[in-house]
Amino acid sequence: MELVITDSNIQELLSSGKPLVVDFWAPWCGPCKMIGPIIEELAKEYDGKVNIGKLNVDDNDETCTRFGIRNIPTILFFKDGQLADKHVGSAPKPVLAQKIDALLG
Repeated sequence: MELVITDSNIQELLSSGKPLVVDFWAPWCGPCKMIGPIIEELAKEYDGKVNIGKLNVDDNDETCTRFGIRNIPTILFFKDGQLADKHVGSAPKPVLAQKIDALLG
């Protein structure tokens, strides 16, 4: 299952040594609801290799401001605690899996 990422735990996840994928979403966002099941599937498939989770933009202003999130869904991909890639909008699973594989490569 995907992680619940918040302002209070994102720094710990960035420092964990594992790649991190953060889905910025909100309950009222239609496209976010479409990509949610894909994020959940990817979290299961990459369990133990990559930390994958969701951050509710309504509850975590600090992190949204820190990374300049203006549109959702936005997915950020981190490697070694640094932003490595970004995807704005909905995407099919293979596109997101390819970006995750690049983090592991």
